[in-house]
Amino acid sequence: MNGKAEFSDTKSIAASISANAARLSEALDHHMRNSFQPESRKKLRKFHPAEVSELTGISMSNLRTRHQEGDFPDVETDSRGRRLYSAIEIDQIRRVMARTGRNGEAYLPGRRDGDALQIISIVNFKGGSSKTTTAIHLAQRYALRGYRVLAVDMDPQASLTTMFGYRPEIEFAESGTVYDALKYEDPIPMSQVVRKTYFHNLDLAPAGLLLSEYETETAYALQHKVDPPFTQRLAIALDEIEANYDLVIIDCPPQLGFTTMTALLASTGLLITVVPSMLDVASMAQFLEMAGETVRTLEQATGPIDWSFLKYLVARFEPTDVPQSQMAGFLRSILLDQVLNTPMLKSTAISDAGMTQQTIYELEPSQVVKKTLDRILESVNGVADEFEKTIQQAWGRRVE
Repeated sequence: MNGKAEFSDTKSIAASISANAARLSEALDHHMRNSFQPESRKKLRKFHPAEVSELTGISMSNLRTRHQEGDFPDVETDSRGRRLYSAIEIDQIRRVMARTGRNGEAYLPGRRDGDALQIISIVNFKGGSSKTTTAIHLAQRYALRGYRVLAVDMDPQASLTTMFGYRPEIEFAESGTVYDALKYEDPIPMSQVVRKTYFHNLDLAPAGLLLSEYETETAYALQHKVDPPFTQRLAIALDEIEANYDLVIIDCPPQLGFTTMTALLASTGLLITVVPSMLDVASMAQFLEMAGETVRTLEQATGPIDWSFLKYLVARFEPTDVPQSQMAGFLRSILLDQVLNTPMLKSTAISDAGMTQQTIYELEPSQVVKKTLDRILESVNGVADEFEKTIQQAWGRRVE
């Protein structure tokens, strides 16, 4: 056989594929259990004073003074006496500052009376464009910043769900995903789908392979004029829980099917990721052309689609790569201020963290070379902070 698998018929190939899937699933399950022991679920680390200061805008000296005066809750200290803060304790401190600090409302950046829920779809037509990486880092950053965030996984591959420590093919093989709230026969309330996560202020509506059924079912529903149509199903599902959140961040699948369109039509704004290479930009151009034609067709049937913003994020960017820099400049010359100024850098810190389903916010600083971590944090925080201004502007607020 010379080291190659040989198959006598289709059944053998199918059996081999199924066997490989089972072996991989078992191996991944073992890997994740080892990664997260002794807990069976992920647990968020604690944060150092400098991180709390950066997240809240409270100076290090004011942080110390407020603790000494008893304004802030007592927190754990390490062996050197340095304070360590949980995400919940950071939130408590933020709320103390909102009551007692100057310009107190700045410490609570989320929705206020009259503000609409911001529903943001992260999209691209091509796989490998950092959609999931962007979605989870934005969701976690905004949760740490004090927003109430719901992450919605609309990709049947369920990478976002996996990043939260779940095994979709095992835990959501039959039910429990966003598909249950979208399906045409006996849908359930979105509140029954949403799960609390280990990350304070951040909930998840998970995905799984069953979500792929939505494409077929929608085609059938269109033929038989089933109500409500796909154009409204996610929006209606989110209406039930909209009071619980400031932001909804949706990770879309890498194709322009009914699932993606359902997400787009529920959204108040879009963030399109693009890798600055000729092939990726050409793919994005095709995506935009198809999306434009599809949206025009839908608008004729449903009326104007009103997005508050459309932004582009240069992702997986390598500053020393001259062709990439040229392509990024080309994009900015064409799309102007729709392109975020801050790119998302390509980084070994992100890829290494992903090996254990972690983000850079979950890594212990001691796990990564400081220079490497500082570099990627500057990039990811910069992207999130710049995009946060777009969100604030959508609420009609002035930003510096």
